[in-house]
Amino acid sequence: MRTPDLTIMDADAEVETVVVVLHGGKVRSREPVLRRNLSYRRMIPIARSLHRAGRDHGAAVWLVRFRERGWNEPELPAVADARWAIAEARRNHPGAAIVLVGHSMGGRTALRVADESGVRAVCALAPWIEPGEPVGHLVRSGREVLVVHGTADRWTSPAQSASYVERLRSLGVRAVHVALPGAGHFMLRRIADWTAAARTFVMKITEEKRDA
Repeated sequence: MRTPDLTIMDADAEVETVVVVLHGGKVRSREPVLRRNLSYRRMIPIARSLHRAGRDHGAAVWLVRFRERGWNEPELPAVADARWAIAEARRNHPGAAIVLVGHSMGGRTALRVADESGVRAVCALAPWIEPGEPVGHLVRSGREVLVVHGTADRWTSPAQSASYVERLRSLGVRAVHVALPGAGHFMLRRIADWTAAARTFVMKITEEKRDA
């Protein structure tokens, strides 16, 4: 099977955390994800920022490029790709905490695979969440979840994100929802705030792992 592309930004110290970064996509498309696709490219500066912040603290960053652009239910190739990347992170860095950071479809993917062994937490940026999105695996696995959504998003639903976090919290999951007033889906507006939210969350998990 053809595997996803990985851009690996290594830590400058012993790896304590692997941050797996997942980009967005489309509802349906069998087209391959190219490096020039905007959904992939918009995650590059976020991945680099996470690497700059965490590399001296044992955080490696793995930027995944999915094989296909679409969610493509029921096959869900992005979910398979993310599970493959997590398995590779476990194989290369056994014992490291894995943090998932995803945007849009990548956020939905991150939330779907959060029950994988080794995953400690999920940061979902403007995630594509549908009514009835499953949460049982997050309740059972005890993952920590951060959802950030712009109030001006017209592509994915800020209301669904808020409702999803409330469902998680009501079931005992450590989940936080952050609303960015005036920010849209593609993170062009208030990019510093999107990046800072992800960076702060990842560094908190990284420091908790180092102190454990």
